[in-house]
Amino acid sequence: MKLHTIKPNEGATKNRKRVGRGPGSGTGKTAGRGENGQNSRSGGGVRVGFEGGQTPLFRRLPKRGFSNARFKKVYAVINVSDLNKFEDGAEVNPEILKDMGIIKNALDGIKVLGNGTLERKLIVKASKFSASAKKQIEDLGGKAEVI
Repeated sequence: MKLHTIKPNEGATKNRKRVGRGPGSGTGKTAGRGENGQNSRSGGGVRVGFEGGQTPLFRRLPKRGFSNARFKKVYAVINVSDLNKFEDGAEVNPEILKDMGIIKNALDGIKVLGNGTLERKLIVKASKFSASAKKQIEDLGGKAEVI
């Protein structure tokens, strides 16, 4: 079997309908759109949610309640295994992480997670630490400082 000999199974693919082609195609002249009306025109049709002039469902339903989603904090996440790039005794803070390209931007802060293993003694400054990350950092004699 060679790549240039591979073909889809019989009946697995279907030719697209080429509308607006001459006699015999069955979709000539009006291209299956009918004679007149909004949908026969180019650019015709109605917007999503339009109900023919009846007040749409999303306007009929009451808008109630409060959502805290607008105020949600989003953290840039790193794992302790990412911190192995630093030498022993180094101080790790958001600016250094950004300069090294470990994070793109700090968002609402940085959260350190305990995925992987840490092999260096470091002073890590971040907004949040998971319990396992904090344990790994402190077991090696480092410090996990919340900023």
